[in-house]
Amino acid sequence: MDKLREDFLEMISFENVQWDRVWEETVATLYMTGYATLFTFILGLIVGIILFLSGRSDGRFIRVIYLVTAFLVNLFRAVPFIILIILLIPFTSEIMGTIMGVKGALPALILSSAPFYARLVEIALKEIDKGVIEAAQSMGANIWHIIFKVLIPESLPALISGITVTAIMLVGATAIAGVIGAGGLGTLAYMVGHTRGQPDVTLVATIAILIIVFIIQIVGDLTSKAVDKR
Repeated sequence: MDKLREDFLEMISFENVQWDRVWEETVATLYMTGYATLFTFILGLIVGIILFLSGRSDGRFIRVIYLVTAFLVNLFRAVPFIILIILLIPFTSEIMGTIMGVKGALPALILSSAPFYARLVEIALKEIDKGVIEAAQSMGANIWHIIFKVLIPESLPALISGITVTAIMLVGATAIAGVIGAGGLGTLAYMVGHTRGQPDVTLVATIAILIIVFIIQIVGDLTSKAVDKR
């Protein structure tokens, strides 16, 4: 009982917390989350649109494109994140020049989240009224007009909600990446707080992660409501 009391008092005293280090690792987490979210949005949007459009076609070649794309999406979604980091070590080393730190985590973060977001994009596009798409086609709209004038505007609130969910998932992924030395609050919580027996450091890192998640959710909800014209 005395040991538990001592651990609790140590945790709430924050005597082991180096606030400069907390800020540094928070910035690293925001860097990883921000860049990964940006590239996930772009890549996931492209793949999601390909899935939606190719899934509607009856052409044999287009169906092959759909099947191959869907297979790759499902494949990357099925691989656990920490295993994906290991599998991508040669690829990461080649394009990033390192497998360590913040930069070393980005390829795995993007390739694990983009397929997830692509499915959310596909679902959002399927919710669009078919009559709107058919009306655009009947007026002679080409594929690019349909994508940029119909599909994206009509599904924008759902797309923003989807990227919000994905960004929150990425915050958790950065924490996992931190366990293997990628930097960020995950590294602070595990490498410093857990392995050195400093529960106050782990607590502060956890609170910082929660604050980031809450801010992302609030911003995402407000943005989604702002663009929703229904």
